[in-house]
Amino acid sequence: MPDPVVLVGPQRSYRRTELDADIAGLAAELAERGAGPGRRVALMSSNRPEFVVALYAVWRLGAAVVLLSPAWKSGEVRHALDLTGADIAVGDHPVLAEQLPMRHLDEPIAAAPHAPPPPAPDPGDEAVLVFSSGTTGLPKAVRHTHGSFAAAVAHWRTVLALTDRDRMQIATPPSHILGLLNIATMLDVGGWLRLHRRFDIDALLAGIETDRITVEMAVAPIALAIAAHPELERFDLSSLRYLMWCATPVTAAVAETVTRRTGVCWLTAYGSTELPVLACNEIGSGRLDTVGRAAPGVRLRAVRPDGTAAPVGEPGEIWAAADSLMAGYLPDSATAEAVTDGWYHTGDIGVFDDGGWLQITDRSKEMIKVRGFQVAPAEVEAVLHGHPAVADCAVFGVPAGADGERVIAAVSRGAEVSAAELIDLVDSRLAGYKRPAEIVFVPEIPRLPSGKVLRRVLKERHGCPIDK
Repeated sequence: MPDPVVLVGPQRSYRRTELDADIAGLAAELAERGAGPGRRVALMSSNRPEFVVALYAVWRLGAAVVLLSPAWKSGEVRHALDLTGADIAVGDHPVLAEQLPMRHLDEPIAAAPHAPPPPAPDPGDEAVLVFSSGTTGLPKAVRHTHGSFAAAVAHWRTVLALTDRDRMQIATPPSHILGLLNIATMLDVGGWLRLHRRFDIDALLAGIETDRITVEMAVAPIALAIAAHPELERFDLSSLRYLMWCATPVTAAVAETVTRRTGVCWLTAYGSTELPVLACNEIGSGRLDTVGRAAPGVRLRAVRPDGTAAPVGEPGEIWAAADSLMAGYLPDSATAEAVTDGWYHTGDIGVFDDGGWLQITDRSKEMIKVRGFQVAPAEVEAVLHGHPAVADCAVFGVPAGADGERVIAAVSRGAEVSAAELIDLVDSRLAGYKRPAEIVFVPEIPRLPSGKVLRRVLKERHGCPIDK
């Protein structure tokens, strides 16, 4: 019976039987630590094959995985652990090891005693918790069941037309829904997958050539690096069926430059942590002006502020319904604001044309999207407010090309403090992508009588030399 290589990392390759054996071995060890149905296991890891082993070992036991970003600092990890109640830890990160006794992924895995495979998990059981920041400023945990995540994998497999002949490499964080979805889908179809611990443009381009990669995922910074590579033409990219643009709006000039220089076309898609696959363009269409049409099994509609349906051609907030919709948030109180009768409110403003093609035009939420990661203004503001020299502050995003947006902090000073000191303060407390790119000192923060910050006013003022 064929036993192909399915997973490759810097140190070793895994055939299907080898991967299954390691999963069973680690599962047996985690079971001794108390992992099982109803328990949540924290996983904080770089992008490596052992992450995959740990993920599936937890699922094998009927427990749920709590995915923690390796970019997080101690306070962020503590919040996630307190919110989810995860009390078993696996990973390779010292920040997690400081919080809980951690089974390090570098430790060897002992062979598991022979036992029949466990029963398949119930589709309604919790499978994975992925974090997505909310308007409160504290990260929310998005809860997916085995059923909802399996539906997302099926949607991704369909829109990308993936088969066991496909070969993919992944350099995006596995704690992000995109990295997780790519890993799970490639293993589901029986394809070939290489994981890179970090992004390196030369290694990525060389990998396409030597590994004969067929589908390349490119969040905006990767797309920009490909377009700007001075020797792009020397790499043989002919194995690619398409390049996939994910997580941020397409920068047409960048995409067109890559296609002109390589002959490879792009495929664009639209998704969220809460409902991972919303829409996708048709393979071969080459369209960059739209995120495509609803994925099979997904329903989309544009909704006016009064809750009525927006007709074709009129912008509205995009709502979505599908079997892949999350089970809810932690804290649970946040769920009711995001879901109405099974319809998820994306917070994105979009417009449909007569053919059902969707164009995203704006965001109704105040979230800032940096390289595909969400930044909650209130979370950064809470850190800045902790400095005694900050009288008031407000954080907002401004367009930043391929990176999506830049984080800008407007600060009203009560005492002398430098921009560098405030940026360093945020950097010491929060993940690097949440660090303000710029501090703008202003006489006061514009607010409504209710106290709500007028972020639009700040955006309009941005760039003016106001008390800098």
